[in-house]
Formats: sequence, structure tokens, C-alpha cells
Amino acid sequence: MSKQRLDPVSEQTIDWMVQLRAGTPDAMLQERFNAWLAKDPAHAQAWDKLQQRLSGSFSPLRSLDDRLPGQAGEARQLLLQPHTTRRDTLRAIAGLGLLGGGLWLGARSPMGNSLLADLSTGRGQRQDFNLADGSRLRLNANSAVDLRFDNRQRLLILRHGELVIEVAADAGRPFCVRTAEGEIRASASRFLVAQEPAASRVVVLQHAVQAQLFNGMSLNLDEGQSALLYARQIVPVEGDQRRRADWLNGKLNVLDDPLEQVVAALRPYTRGLVRVAPQVRGLRVQGVYPLNDPDRAFTALAETLPIRVDRYSPWLTLIGAV
Repeated sequence: MSKQRLDPVSEQTIDWMVQLRAGTPDAMLQERFNAWLAKDPAHAQAWDKLQQRLSGSFSPLRSLDDRLPGQAGEARQLLLQPHTTRRDTLRAIAGLGLLGGGLWLGARSPMGNSLLADLSTGRGQRQDFNLADGSRLRLNANSAVDLRFDNRQRLLILRHGELVIEVAADAGRPFCVRTAEGEIRASASRFLVAQEPAASRVVVLQHAVQAQLFNGMSLNLDEGQSALLYARQIVPVEGDQRRRADWLNGKLNVLDDPLEQVVAALRPYTRGLVRVAPQVRGLRVQGVYPLNDPDRAFTALAETLPIRVDRYSPWLTLIGAV
């Protein structure tokens, strides 16, 4: 039987994937890739197709430091398959050993979570989803969730990132969002949930929810109220926190938050690595910043705070004291 072959454009697409994954990205390589992408609409179509096969966003994969043996051959197979789901594809790759050992990302890393999640977004991408029960889910950039719906439950597992869910009424199946620290339950509400490094944040946008830790501790929250769920305690947050959902409109609305937290909110929209020096992480920030233009947001921060923002390449930004 003859070996199935790809067209030249698809072969070029795979070559670019290999180059971009082979090592530390550089500006010249990125410039040549951008030129190739813009040269012909067929290039962009082939690239988008490969992205969809490899999780819907290729940008996180570029951060791999090591080229994985066999990836080009696997990419050929992915491009030749007309119908396949993201999770099936990635699990097949795992089974083939292409992401074996300590490099397999599925277990713990945000990248692996995105690759195996039911629904996910990439860098700079916000997306709306209409769920099977009639609920409306909105994911912030670089977020991932799993769905567990059946005739007894409506469970959404937030792997990482941030979401807003508008829950459709279903008296027999309360809606539950599970995070690393606990669960948020609601019947017909609209609320925000964010997975932060050491806690889960919940903000009630409409109606009410119940937040509960895995140890059984719970707290009822009404519209406009917010709380942080830690492993052993739930801490109510003072003031109306509904501004935290302004990312739905592409805005980061900050009111007396530490710089470190502001930068964390901008990272899902920023290419490359952003590091904040310890001596400036606690600086208090307020203002409204554009999520879709993080460079402008960093410039605005440097104009209002005693900090300097140094961009060493498209892949590295350092924020330190003046």
C-alpha cells in the first residue's frame, strides 16, 4: 500500500512547526515565519488546521525547550485525519510516546491541562460557549475546563484560568464549578470563578451561589459579593467586586490591587515571559488597562508607578524598580 502524502503547503507547515518547537524562539525566525504566513492565504489555512489538531492554540507549544522525536511524523498523521477530537489526538500522541516521561504535559502543567481539556482558550483569546444544558460559558484567555454533564449532575471543572458562567435553570440538576480548593454551586445565577495560585476567587454577578471547600466549610454569597477559597478557609472580600468581570469587554479594571496581581492578569495576553522584581510586586495599582494591548498597559503602568519596563525581545519583559 502506498504511503499517503501531504501537499507541499502542509509539508511546509510541519517544517515551520518543527523549527518553532526545536529551541528558544528568536526574532529572525519569528519574522521569517510571519512573512511565510502572510504570503499566501493557503499558508494561514494550513497553519490554523494544524493548530486545531494540536489543541486550538499553537502558541503555548512554542515554549517547549526540547524537540520531541517523531513530532513531524505525528503532525502528518494529524493533518491527514479529517475528523478527530483534541483530547483523542493528544491522548494518541501520549500513547505513541511522543510526549513521554517527564515531558508529558497532561498531568500537572497549564499547557497540558489546555491540551487535554474539553474546552480551552489560548494566549489573547476570549471565547463564548453555549453548553448543552442551555448555560452560557465565557472563558478568559489561557483558560481550560472539563465538562461532566449527565442526567444527575452539571459539573464544570476549572483546570486553570478564569470563567464567567450564566447558569440555565434546572431544578433537578444544580450547576457546580469545581476548582482546586472547592466547589461553587448555583441554580440559576451568573458568576465569575478564577483559579489563582493559592486560592479560587468567586464573584457573584447576578443572584446567589454557595461556595464550599472540600473540608465541608461553606459560605452563601449574594449578588455583588465575593470570596477567596483557600484550602482550609473561605475569606469574604470587601466591596463590590463585579468590576473583575470587565475582561469580558477587553478591560482590566484595577482598584488598589498589587502590581504582581495586575501583571498576572495581563500575562494570558502577553507573548513570552514577564518577570516582576520582588521589590515592586506589592506596589498598589488602580486604573483601567487594555487587555488586548498589553504593551500599552505596561507603558501606562510605567508612567504612573516608580517602575521600569525593559523589553529584551518579544519573549522577555522585565519589570523592576526605577
